[in-house]
Amino acid sequence: MGASRWTAAVVAALALAAPARGARAEATRIRVSKGYGVLYLPLMVMESQKLLEKHARAAGLGEVEVTWPTFDGGNIINDAMLSGALDVAAIGAPGFITLWAKAKGLPKLEVSGIAGLSATSLYLNTRNPRVKSLRDFGPGDKIALPGIKTSLSAVVLQMAVAQEFGIAEYARLDPLTVGLPHPEAFAALTSGKTDVNSHFGSPPFSYLELESPGVHRVMSSVDFLGNITMDVVYCTRRFHDENPRTIAAFLAALDEANAFIARDPRGAAEIYARASKVKVSPDEVLRMLRDPDTRFSTTPTGVMRYATFMHQAGTIKVKAASWKELFFPEVHHLPGS
Repeated sequence: MGASRWTAAVVAALALAAPARGARAEATRIRVSKGYGVLYLPLMVMESQKLLEKHARAAGLGEVEVTWPTFDGGNIINDAMLSGALDVAAIGAPGFITLWAKAKGLPKLEVSGIAGLSATSLYLNTRNPRVKSLRDFGPGDKIALPGIKTSLSAVVLQMAVAQEFGIAEYARLDPLTVGLPHPEAFAALTSGKTDVNSHFGSPPFSYLELESPGVHRVMSSVDFLGNITMDVVYCTRRFHDENPRTIAAFLAALDEANAFIARDPRGAAEIYARASKVKVSPDEVLRMLRDPDTRFSTTPTGVMRYATFMHQAGTIKVKAASWKELFFPEVHHLPGS
């Protein structure tokens, strides 16, 4: 986020947060963002089965209205949170860490993680037949990803480049990247009619692209980073502290959604095929869910790897001492890392 955009977002958030509020009932309307890919499946299950509403009632909160706006790209999601348009956001771990570091020490803006959400393998796909590895990309290539420099795909690409070329060269491929939401990047790559010839994306787009003639995979994020949490859910400290039973209900609903995916993957695949804006069949989604690299868990795994890299690269000025500093106490009992 540029300095002017950050300042504007801060001013807007402070204006929204300014009125002092005493003791009150918890929120009766909750806005939870989700994205397009399979990484957001637990939230789609929660929406489809109205699990947050169910657990809110069980917690004595009465009838709670939950809305589920769709966003893609860390900067866009963080701007929406700061402007007061969201209560809970699902986002790539790097985008969350970026905002956590910027807002740390600003009581009315501070954010922390509620839980981990999901993990998968990001694929860097291309239709350039000469590109076989990261070392083969050149000035004529364009790599689409949501959010230049700060999105999940952008930071994971930088981490992979740093392993390949050294930390000093982490931004080597940044000039080749262009910001496009995953659905648009998928369309650009598979159509072959634009200058975008590569895409670093997540399922289902990464899988579906490989079915297009002339598209092949260059690398998988798991090859470089192993299987670590990709997406998390977070909120402001203010929302957390004013809505403790809502947060507990959210975590209970998320656990129930994850249990449903594990117990009935076909049912979960059908929910994704209906709920997503992607033309994909339940059978295709089921194949993705059976990939051992695709996992859904509230445990934040490997998030400190992002924080460490981003601090080394200078993209964040403040580094958490441990993963627990990034997340609210409700998940501190989990074996995070």
